[in-house]
Amino acid sequence: MHQNLFTKKNIMKITITGSGNIGSALVAGLLREGSINASDIFLTDILHEALSPFASQGIRTMQNNAEAAKDADIVVICVKPYLVCDVIKEILPSLNDDTLLVSFAAGMDFEVLQRFTGKRPLPLFRAIPNTAMTVCQSMTCISASNNTTSAQRDVVLDFFSRVGKTILIDESLMDVATVIASCGTAFALRYLRAATTAGVEAGFRPAVAQSLIAQTMLGAAVLVSESGNHPEVEIDKVTTPEGITIKGLNEMENAGFSSAVMQGILAAYDKIVNPKIKKK
Repeated sequence: MHQNLFTKKNIMKITITGSGNIGSALVAGLLREGSINASDIFLTDILHEALSPFASQGIRTMQNNAEAAKDADIVVICVKPYLVCDVIKEILPSLNDDTLLVSFAAGMDFEVLQRFTGKRPLPLFRAIPNTAMTVCQSMTCISASNNTTSAQRDVVLDFFSRVGKTILIDESLMDVATVIASCGTAFALRYLRAATTAGVEAGFRPAVAQSLIAQTMLGAAVLVSESGNHPEVEIDKVTTPEGITIKGLNEMENAGFSSAVMQGILAAYDKIVNPKIKKK
């Protein structure tokens, strides 16, 4: 566990630019976790109406990014990649030299971010979370630029550990982390949807089937996470000779289940490392 750096004697100002799906998930998770006061969180968006729900919860909301970022300890940029440059240029004059700048922009590496910050040697971080931040169950992968200190890295890891688990990784792994830990939420939910549909056909009402399968997925994930066992170790515990589990697994494999998952992940990875811009 990282040392708690957000004590009452060491209150920090957190600025989050962008209240879209990922920005709002971070805010929701921080409010749910509760150790950071809502009044110490500053959230921006170009649309006033998008900020209203957050303002009613005590979040400091505003439309001016530069004003929100003034004297912030951590600034998290949660806007689309094509807007990152504009946001950084807008807030740069407001940042202190030790402000920790965290980018959520997938595929935008430190070389690009440092071009945006110019000659300012700001401590830069890239973070790839997922929308499970909302319920404090994100898997957030973090990489740090070379000019960051171990203390600064601890602060960022501690901050994101409030909305789930964190891991510090090399920047070279950020693209694959994006696919398996961020896009992975959608991949897992697609299995949930498919299994729910099958459960309905077999007799359950949709809401009941979904609840059963969601809890089963959660249990399986915790089982592997806490035991450290390879998935096949746990699979072997519930597959008996000529049993129903192995029959279902073999039918899934015959239909290409594992191959489809691997091909989907690798296709998504190829998309992020070899983007193609299509104009219509």
